[in-house]
Amino acid sequence: MSEETTLAVKERDVTPTRDGKGFDEQGDKTPPRASIDRVRRGRKRKLSNGDTNNTDVTVLKESNEQERKIAKLENVPKVPIIAGIPLTTSNLDILLPKGFKVVPFPEDYKPLDNIPPDFTLFEATASTTQSLLVFNEENSLVSRKVDLQSIYKVPDLSDLQQFTELDMKVFKKLVTLGKTDINTLPNEEQQEIKCMKLILKVKNGSPPTRKSSLKVFTDNIKSFGPDLIFKIVIPLLGDSTIDEQGRHLLIKLLNRVIFSLEEGVKPFTKELMSVFMPLLIDENKITRLEGRDLISKLAKAVGLVEMINVLRPDMINENEQIRSLVSKTFAVIANSLGIQLIIPFLNIICRSKKDWKIRHTGIKIIQQITILVRSSVLPYLNHFIPCLLRNIDDEILAVRTVAASTVSTIAEACFPYGFESFEILVKPLNHGLKSHKGRALSHFIKGLGSLVPLMDLQDANYYAYELLKVMKKEAHTSDDEVKRAILVTLEKICKIDGIDRKSILKSEIDRAFFKNFWSRRIAIDRKLNVLCINACYALSLKIGVPKVVLAVLPSLKDESEAYRRMCLEALDKVITTFGSFDLDDKTVTRLINGLLYCFQHQNLENKQASIVVLNGFANILIKLGIRASSHLMSIVSAILYRLKNKDSEVREQAADLISKIVCVLKICKQDELIIRLGTILYESLGEVYPDVLGSLLGALRAVIQYVNSIDTLNPSISQILATLTPILRNRHEKVQEMTIPLIGDIAIRASERISHKEWMRISFELLEMLKAYKKSIRKSANKTFGLIAKVIGPADVLVPLLNNLRVQERQLRVCTSVAIGIVADACSPYTVLPALMNEFRVPDKNVQNGVLKSIGFMFEYIGDKGSDYIYAITPLLLDALTDRDLVHRQIASNVVKQLALGSYCQGYEDAFINFLNLIWPNIFETSPHVINQVIESIESLTLALGPGIILDYTWVGLFHPAKKVRESYWKIFNNIYVSNLHSIVPYYPRFEALLPEMGPHALDESQKPVDLGVEELDLWV
Repeated sequence: MSEETTLAVKERDVTPTRDGKGFDEQGDKTPPRASIDRVRRGRKRKLSNGDTNNTDVTVLKESNEQERKIAKLENVPKVPIIAGIPLTTSNLDILLPKGFKVVPFPEDYKPLDNIPPDFTLFEATASTTQSLLVFNEENSLVSRKVDLQSIYKVPDLSDLQQFTELDMKVFKKLVTLGKTDINTLPNEEQQEIKCMKLILKVKNGSPPTRKSSLKVFTDNIKSFGPDLIFKIVIPLLGDSTIDEQGRHLLIKLLNRVIFSLEEGVKPFTKELMSVFMPLLIDENKITRLEGRDLISKLAKAVGLVEMINVLRPDMINENEQIRSLVSKTFAVIANSLGIQLIIPFLNIICRSKKDWKIRHTGIKIIQQITILVRSSVLPYLNHFIPCLLRNIDDEILAVRTVAASTVSTIAEACFPYGFESFEILVKPLNHGLKSHKGRALSHFIKGLGSLVPLMDLQDANYYAYELLKVMKKEAHTSDDEVKRAILVTLEKICKIDGIDRKSILKSEIDRAFFKNFWSRRIAIDRKLNVLCINACYALSLKIGVPKVVLAVLPSLKDESEAYRRMCLEALDKVITTFGSFDLDDKTVTRLINGLLYCFQHQNLENKQASIVVLNGFANILIKLGIRASSHLMSIVSAILYRLKNKDSEVREQAADLISKIVCVLKICKQDELIIRLGTILYESLGEVYPDVLGSLLGALRAVIQYVNSIDTLNPSISQILATLTPILRNRHEKVQEMTIPLIGDIAIRASERISHKEWMRISFELLEMLKAYKKSIRKSANKTFGLIAKVIGPADVLVPLLNNLRVQERQLRVCTSVAIGIVADACSPYTVLPALMNEFRVPDKNVQNGVLKSIGFMFEYIGDKGSDYIYAITPLLLDALTDRDLVHRQIASNVVKQLALGSYCQGYEDAFINFLNLIWPNIFETSPHVINQVIESIESLTLALGPGIILDYTWVGLFHPAKKVRESYWKIFNNIYVSNLHSIVPYYPRFEALLPEMGPHALDESQKPVDLGVEELDLWV
């Protein structure tokens, strides 16, 4: 590095201070911050006449002094800063070779003082990771002088939602313009200001403003031109401080620009790609998809050749991350333009001898294409494999490893097809296993390991054994990448059905696996941990369950909790899949002792880890079944001891475990133990922590479900239910989720043992649950309410429910309507429908709406059983469909929809045509709620009557002179067309009368026009 370059770098790295030190004397004359402080306003107070004059003089002096300071700042020369280097005269002398001189201004040059200097073009060569806008410190002083709030005083911009510092940098011209008449400016400036306003409204405006501005901008894209648009948008999008919403809106705007201008954006491809490419590696998945969409549209607009010309220089970049980004970009381009178009280019760069980095990038492009299109790469295998074959023996290690890694990626995407194309790669990969070490070896292990599942049985057994020998040899490595490759490959090999069990045992890979991979260090690394558990499960497929269990069992009592948890997960997966039939009694005893140790010595701070232990313990006990009977007392004792722990999390986990293992107690015929647990759980219902209370209720529900006789419970079931009634008022979601199903189970098993009055009280408590926020609570409340109604009969429940329809609170009326529908479903509709029809006679809109909603819910719940009541309900629906109230007609349309969905193809077409005649005039309603229900009811009637009848109603309005009429009819026709595409073909009108205009072709008898018998069609044709 030369002395001049070193000096330039040092000059760039010097951080300017507030007192001006660190800048060149000629380049920065910014005064210290203290000298530009604003005038502080003193507190207002009443003064005498003399004091007032003195104060006015003081304020006048201070304001004059402030104006002098601002005038002094405005005279400071502005110097651009590029990559942190101020372009002063001395710095330019260092950076530029000898021979350059300062060119004087032309004599007729007159600078525009009212427009700030634009330094954005200096950033054309800036890195894509840096901001595209860099301003000098003096410009920030001007920004301090221009208030951000002044943008709201500009005409048409008063409704902006925000205006940031970034916006000030780009749209400052709008602020400095103020209320200047735009018509007095030149045409180019008028276009620029108009474009700026529209883009700013799209980025920061309210939703209605944004929508209208985007539409106006789209219509004027070609008049603005790409120069003006990209000059504004690219710096905004490339700045790292832009928020996600602003970036999303600008991407949406750029999509329209590229679509409209097409080849007009070709000169700006490089600048656009410098902004689009970083989006592909963003943390947010939505942003990555947006970046992919932008690059795809740009590639279609400018073509493959232009994209290659733009990206070619970065293919030999020294930074591997940039080359990787280029490969991702080429993959998106190939996916959008077609992989077959990019294959010749890939063949050339993968064969290149100019630079190894070009070959490396070419193979990465193939890998990224495979990741993007997955199995769709199959048709192009014969084009990609030769590219890999040339480079898998390359002299450069990086090229060889990426080629082997790409083989693995393609083989996984093509599984189980394509081995005929991969066959020529087997020998080079096998040779690479013996000639590579360390991280490079891991890629060859994964490459050959991915091909083994594609081979025939004979070749698969041979190469699997070769791989197992290499993996056993490398099992002791400390490189995580090699370990990951060994675990993934071992899992693939063991899951192949045709692999001989003897070759697995002969290779002794199981010993190497448990010796080197079953360790505390692996347990700490979550990624390796999961791979190790999966490999252990796959190994059990070949060597058997007993060997795996005996190898893992000692680790259940290890000091490391993460290690114990990994062992428990592996045992859970193995025993849950294969059962415990192959385990002897001694192994079962050791297993249960290990499970108890793991359960009792866990740390409950990590919620997710405690769930793993809980589920593992419960699943293994369930699989052991009757074999765990001799150990149940010790297990239950440990659980009860933890149930009295002072830590709420310990109590919660103990209760959860009881709810999971009560079924094991039932299998082992431990009824007395179940009853004892029920007593203990009942005594614990005074728990103050809602999470623990919810778990206790879940455990009590399991006890009630599995106890042989409900009468043997102590205390009695009626006493338990009386205790649950006040718990229903608890608004904690977990408590509600557990209490409501528990009451439903009691209603099923002990309905006759509970008093009528108690059930009524509970039913009204449940009515409040019907408006719960969580859907699972509402569903369980619906089910339980129906069970209670079935127990006590509909008559007693209906009276208070119908009274609730008269209340003013809408939510309670809706919940009541749902409850009535549930009662009708549980107790048969004929017990409820007469009362509802009688209640409809009450001249109260709220009551009538509630009755209609109840009928709608009823027919929704009972489904096809509602067809028996169509004729009974028809007069009520006819009255509702002809009511003046919009809401009446809306809810009645919903009832017709439910009837049609539940009763189609059952011979009630006459009633449905009657409903259709009354619903059809409502298609012109403007209320969105009403029109949605009307359209849905017509779609349901299309199902019940067939599309032909609905089309007969539709033809007459499709070409009506009035636009609003046509819109309504076309909306219905489009829905019919989408849902009944093939069914409507026979119902199209015949146009033979128009055929003579087409020529002298004679019509046979089958083609001659006939009278269709539909007057409307005759008029229309």
